[in-house]
Amino acid sequence: MTPTLVRRHLPSAASPGSRARDWAEIQERMLVPLYEAVYQRLEVSSRTRLLSLGCGSGLALLMASARGATVCGIDSDRRRLDLAHERLLSVDSRSGRGARLGHGGPESVTEPGAPAFNLVTAFDPLYCAGGSAHHLAGALAKAAACAEYGAPVVLAGWGPQERCAASGALRVAARLADPMCAPSRWRPSGRDDLENLAHRAGLRPDGSGRVACPYGYADMGSAVRGMLSTGAFDAAIEATDEEQVTKELAEALHPHLRRDGTVWMPNVFRYLIARV
Repeated sequence: MTPTLVRRHLPSAASPGSRARDWAEIQERMLVPLYEAVYQRLEVSSRTRLLSLGCGSGLALLMASARGATVCGIDSDRRRLDLAHERLLSVDSRSGRGARLGHGGPESVTEPGAPAFNLVTAFDPLYCAGGSAHHLAGALAKAAACAEYGAPVVLAGWGPQERCAASGALRVAARLADPMCAPSRWRPSGRDDLENLAHRAGLRPDGSGRVACPYGYADMGSAVRGMLSTGAFDAAIEATDEEQVTKELAEALHPHLRRDGTVWMPNVFRYLIARV
């Protein structure tokens, strides 16, 4: 077993609440190598004041807090934010530092007179690779306005398709989604997507890196639930139905099923460091 191969999880009802829980318990930890690589490169410590965009259920915030950072996070999913609050509450009580979480923009976690952030992250690949580039650039620009001059802003996305085994499964999401719902459809990352996004937000690219983030699951059921929890398949489910999406996703994952019943997909993620 490896650190990213998650244990078996009992089936749960397919609801927004269970999807958020699946993200927290199954999928989010797949990005731990990405979080760790960035935090190590930028020397996150007690001097760090971090703002996380699309913070999900708070695992990246928890890891930064363990390094001594003061952390704030925003997300559009209230269910994930509730889980992040649960995760961070016990850490806050021991450390004396209060993590702030907000639903909406950076204004939901900023306080009058508080020091500016000196690190901003947007780790979730779908936060950058999906949706409207105009909307994402605006969100980044608002976050950058709350940061110190020269502070790093980290964007993350998928690496080359040929090095991402999960691309085959994610293409199911793109194929089944309504073409008229282009902003919410998954699409593969282009080579310069992160740089273009940074420029649109008024940021200056200043370095990048690649990190191996394999997706490992204890069984096919956990793999399907984990992938569905990413949000990449939401538009496909709305355009067709969940049964069809689940069936075709399982078929796409089958080549990655190993003899012991586990599912293993090597992936590479890319991150960009830009400056305010």
